[in-house]
This record gives sequence, structure tokens and C-alpha cells, in this order.
Amino acid sequence: MGYAGDGADKEGLAPQAGLTTGAVARRLGVSPTTLRSWDRRYGLGPASRAEGRHRRWSPRDVAMVEEMCRLAAAGAPPAEAARVARLTHGERVSAASPVPRAAAVPAGVTPRRGGPGGGLPLGDVRQECRGLARAAVRLDAPELASRLLDAVGQHGLIGAWEEVMVPTLRAVGRKWESSGDRYVEVEHLLSWQISTTLRRANLVLPHAADPVGGDPVVLACVPGEQHSLPLEALEAALEGQGVPTRMLGAAVPVEALLACVRRTGPAAVVLWAQSRSTASMPLARHVGDLRWGPAGARRRPLVLPAGPGWSRRTAEGFLRCTGLAEAVRTLSTLSGADGAVRRPSPGRD
Repeated sequence: MGYAGDGADKEGLAPQAGLTTGAVARRLGVSPTTLRSWDRRYGLGPASRAEGRHRRWSPRDVAMVEEMCRLAAAGAPPAEAARVARLTHGERVSAASPVPRAAAVPAGVTPRRGGPGGGLPLGDVRQECRGLARAAVRLDAPELASRLLDAVGQHGLIGAWEEVMVPTLRAVGRKWESSGDRYVEVEHLLSWQISTTLRRANLVLPHAADPVGGDPVVLACVPGEQHSLPLEALEAALEGQGVPTRMLGAAVPVEALLACVRRTGPAAVVLWAQSRSTASMPLARHVGDLRWGPAGARRRPLVLPAGPGWSRRTAEGFLRCTGLAEAVRTLSTLSGADGAVRRPSPGRD
């Protein structure tokens, strides 16, 4: 990471001074609150303050917290990582007993590739993904919660899901698959924090619509399917449009799904399948054939197979949406959230 020692810097560098806390936080992918916490707990703060008690970070200060990030991402306990970071960069060491660079990784910790995302295979992604990945690897739940809500506020729910949450989840999943049983705790914590953020998203978004009347949309994972986060994102986005929903969640038994459809008379039923082994066209057809209402005016739901488990061939004859935004537009129209109720053809009785 480069560092300019003089001149003005748009990232928070004052003339002839160091970086501001905000600028250091942006460069490292952590929050200013985290840096202040490290200063209070471990003494990893700037050595000097400008007039007005503003904190300014020198090159040595920045190198010290960079080392803290690297060691924490490698799995070192925070206190031990801070101790080594101070010895390596923060405290002056005599020439007679220098601390070698190789000794910077505490005993018993297997080094991992540092850099953006703490070694996760992120690729070309938004900067927010890198900060999320670092927080996930550190198992820093408060930092994850703060960053996820910030992403929703900045990009909106759909943008945050597609451009920040999903790329980070995929990176963690790839790392888990290539590392045996490692990183399971990282994926679980990240998934839980994303799920929590999706449920809270419409509390922080300023333009969430009021609920509209009309028939709801039923959201369910097919039997045997445990991956419900995409459905949670869809439910949150529909809620933001005022669309009533009935979320059934993961691995819904067939009879429970059919009972819900019969009792609620939904405008549409979304069936999520993450893998081809769980996608069931007989189930989709059965749900689509359910009818209710008086003779001559019977209705049935539109069935929307969703997820990578449904191939174009197996889902032939059913409506497909290419992404979250298109699904929200389609389902909003069916439920009348756009002001025009349009129901699918009832078919033959």
C-alpha cells in the first residue's frame, strides 16, 4: 500500500501531516470504529495528534494496523496479533535484538495469503466486498452488521444483494470447498448476518412502500433444499414494494406447501431450488394445477421456478426471471402492487 508523506491528499491527508482515521479505515477495509477500538484495547493508534486533537496516522502507524489486519486474517487471536504488530512496527526494537519478519506470525497459526479479503478469492468486485470479507474472516459480527446495512443504504436492497452480498458469499463458498472443513464458521456467520440484514433492510430504507391489499406471493424452498437466503432477499425486496408475502423458508414438505397454497389463494408461488437434485417439475406442475374459487371463476397461481437448480429445459412452459429485479417487477404486477392486478389464465377446469 502506497503512502504519501507530503502534500495534500483527497483521501484525508493534510499537508505535512498523516492520514485521518477515516482515510486509514477506507484503505484497510475496516470501519473507523474498529480502528478506535484497537487503539483503546491494544494501543494500535496514531502516535501524534494534530491541533484540535485530530488523530493523524504516520506511515509507521498505518503499517502497524496493516500487520494487525494480516495476522487477524491469518487466524491469530486479536490480542496476540496486536502484540506482534506493535513489536514489528509500533515499538522501537534495538539493533542487537531485532524482531525478524518471519516471527510476525504467532506460533501455531498457519499463515494465509493476505491482501484484500483476507485471502478469499474475490476477483473483480466492489470495495465493499473486500471489507466484508475481512470482517467475515475475523468473525467480527458487529463490523459485518454495520457494513451490510451501509451497503443497503448506499446501493438499495437489490443492488446490495447482487453486487455486495452475493459476490462475498460466493468467495467464502469457494474458499470453503477448497479448504476442507475450514471456513465453515466464516460462511455460517456471514450468512446469518446477511439474513439479519435482509429482515431489517426496510427499516433503514427511506422509501419502503406500505402494504397493499390483494393476493399474496408464497415463497418456499422445494423439499430437501436448505438454501433460503435468495428467497429472503426476494421477500425483503417485495416487502419494500408493498407486496404481501408468505415465507415458508427452507425444505418445505410437499403437503405443507400445498396446504398453504389452498388456504391463502396466492397470486404466485416461487419455488426455489439451488441444485438440480432438488428441483422437481412434477411438484411445480402440481402446484400450478391447484384451483380454488366458485365454479366459472376458479383461479390458480402462477408458479415461478427460481434458482440454478431449474434448467431451461426442465422449466419449459413456466415463467422464468433472470434476476432479483425482474422477479420483483413480475410479482409486483401479479399482486397489484403496481396498481394493475393481472392474474394468469385460469386454464381448463
